[in-house]
Amino acid sequence: MNEKISDVKTNATKKGLIVRLIKDGTVIDHIPPGKGIKIAELLNLFNQDSVVIIGQNLESTKYGKKDIIKVENRFLKSEEYNKISLIAPYATINIIKNYVIQEKKKVVIPDVLEDVALCNNANCISNKEPVPSRLYVLNKNPLTVVCYYCGYEFSGENIKLKT
Repeated sequence: MNEKISDVKTNATKKGLIVRLIKDGTVIDHIPPGKGIKIAELLNLFNQDSVVIIGQNLESTKYGKKDIIKVENRFLKSEEYNKISLIAPYATINIIKNYVIQEKKKVVIPDVLEDVALCNNANCISNKEPVPSRLYVLNKNPLTVVCYYCGYEFSGENIKLKT
């Protein structure tokens, strides 16, 4: 995994790299097409000093089309992985240091969503009182969750993420 930097840049050029390399930071890959902007907004990437590169509708041998996000000098926290998993359940997170992938992780939908998403029941105590939301994942594909407080069950496509 410790290739020379010049080899990494040369190999990237040979592969027809569309989005430039970053020296240090995070790459979120395999995002469903059209979801890259939503993830960038969710992670508040536009309000930081870091360079953010978003590629949309790029070719993917695995999925046909994909979006990709590259963020220089920023490394994600575990709760951010959980948010990404709800929008892009097959995304991978690559940690880049000195132009080389140091770590590669697949996002995983957690069994419990603690203070990540809101209950869809307007009358739920978690929407009226200062308590952290807690949703249990009943099914990951298709995503179905249930609220810990009120028992309200809803599908993943209706999840409202906390920002």
